Formats: sequence, structure tokens, C-alpha cells
Amino acid sequence: MTTTMTFSAMSTARPGWKRALVTGGAGFLGSHLCERLLDGGVGVDCVDNLSSGSADHVRHLAGRPGFRLLQLDVADPGAPDALAGPYDLVLHCAGPASPADCRDRPLDVLDTAGLGTRNALAVADRAGARFLLASAGRVHGDPLGVPRPQEVRGDAGPDGPCEVYDVAKRFSEALTAAYATAHGTDAGIVRLFDTYGPRMRTDDPQSIPAFVEQALTGGPVIVTDDGTGARSLCYVDDVVDGVLRVAASRSLRPVDIGGGDETTVQEIARRVIDLTGSRADLRFGTAHAPDRARRRPDPSFACELFGWMPRVSWEEGFKRTIAHVAGGRQGAGGRERTGGPSPLPEGGTRHACCW
Repeated sequence: MTTTMTFSAMSTARPGWKRALVTGGAGFLGSHLCERLLDGGVGVDCVDNLSSGSADHVRHLAGRPGFRLLQLDVADPGAPDALAGPYDLVLHCAGPASPADCRDRPLDVLDTAGLGTRNALAVADRAGARFLLASAGRVHGDPLGVPRPQEVRGDAGPDGPCEVYDVAKRFSEALTAAYATAHGTDAGIVRLFDTYGPRMRTDDPQSIPAFVEQALTGGPVIVTDDGTGARSLCYVDDVVDGVLRVAASRSLRPVDIGGGDETTVQEIARRVIDLTGSRADLRFGTAHAPDRARRRPDPSFACELFGWMPRVSWEEGFKRTIAHVAGGRQGAGGRERTGGPSPLPEGGTRHACCW
């Protein structure tokens, strides 16, 4: 029998957990999860090797009771021993944030997906904790229908330009399911789609913060190809709400978490220009690799079983994101701000999820 727990977008109600481990916790999504858990009275061990996450993302949490930042690579062989816990919840968010992070170091990314996920699972299994993997909607392959039913997969070849990212996520899912079968681990999976908001990197070329950064500096705002690819955006607060609702259940079935209404990348860029009051031009560039034309989740399972629905409108979410990027630029004395390390450090992987 599946149990649910209410986590409204603004809820600070204390769940049954006493202490949680969040891997990749200094990344975009991870830092928001750490913050929400602390608001709910849950102690948090935030684990990050800071190769791509940033201590600045969780600096405001450093003085709060129950919070610890542990600089550790979850893929290291000794990681399970170093993470003594005990934990009631393990949220595994470490890994590449986008296909762009996988192109230069594909073997490192695949190693991280395997060793890092297995270590996080081992920690959860040892403690009898609930484990939840933050996967990505791209594991479905090319969409065959919109919205695409969760049970349906598209075709994807091993030599595709984004396949290392896709396979890394699929392999992490396979490990999670295998661990649950072999060890009886209480493990679940959430597939995240097109998440955006404060603390998201501005160095991902087609992300909303990147468009904001370009607009605030006077442009041009660059959209790859013709910008007709459709996205279903979901603000990070709503995504965190969905993740925690699934975490509070005992569901193993992968659950899509993402926005419902679609808009094109070109329209997203135009909205950013309008809301920033910028006079920047919209220009079209050439994509490094072809991207799927449409990525739309099927949130019906999350809605029906967990009562989850996005609450933050695109306009409100855009305004919050713009305010965050603009505030960071002012704090840097008007100098260029990237929202985190621009290059991928040797042996490192990005954390959390981006659109």
C-alpha cells in the first residue's frame, strides 16, 4: 500500500524523517532540497565535491541547526564509510546536469552514474532509509507522443550526440531498481523535466538564466536553430514539492515531475526580453548537437497518486529568476556572473537538473 505525505509548495510541516543525506546538495536542485528539508525540521548532510556545485548555494544554510556541508565525492570507494548517518532519507542528485556536461568526459560521467549511485544506495540500504534517485525525462528517448505516456520509450542509439547523458541516467535507474529487487531497499525514482529558477547556472546556453544574463547585458539573446522546440517548464519550488511527495511514499515506479503547458524556446527567450525590459535582439545560432523537438512529461501519476500539481505560473517564476540573476550581477559590482564554475573541472560532474 502506498502512503503519501503532503508537502505543499510553502509547507514547513515536519515529516517523519529526522536526518537526510542529499548528494549533489550544493548544486541547483540539491540546494533547494536542503533548504526545504531544513524548513521542515529535518537535519541535512549536504554532500558535494564542489567540482561543479558551489558552497555559495548553501552558505545561507551554514548556521542553521542540523545542517552540515560535507566536501566529498559520492563516487569515491570510501564514501559509504564516510557517510555514517544514520539517515532516514537519501536524495541522490549528484550527476551531470545536462548533455553538454557529458561531451568532453563521457567515461567519467558513466563512472559517476554507476559508482556514485551504487554508493548512495549502499548508504540508504545500510540505514534502512528511503532512497530517491533524481533522474531525467530524457531517459525516455525521442518522444513518440505528446504528452508521452510514461510506459512508452522512444528509440535512442548508443552513438547519439546526447546518449552518454541519457545512458548515465538510465543506468542509474537500472541500479536503483536492481538494488530494490536484490536487497529490498526502499527506493524510488523521479524523472525531472525542464526545471528552472534561482541558483541555476547561466553558462548553459539555452537555459532561462542564460537568456536573462544575455538580456541584462544588452544581448543578443541567442536561440539555437529556429527555436521551435517545445518545453514544459516547471519552477524549482514546484519540483522540490513533487520530489518530496514521492520521497514520502514507498513508490518504486518512476514518476514524472514537470510542467504541463508547452511553450517554444523562441517564445521563452522573447518573454525573458520583455520581462527584463531589455532592448536586446533575438538571434538564432547553430546547435552543438540536435535536440529533441519536444520534451513534455506525463504528470498524471504524480497528480493522481500524490496530489502534486505545479503552482507557480511561468510569469511569476520568470520574475523570481530574473530578480535572482540581476541581484547576483549587482552583488558582483556589475561584472559578468556565471552562477557557478563555467568549465567542467577535470574528473567532475555537474549536479542537479537543468532544462
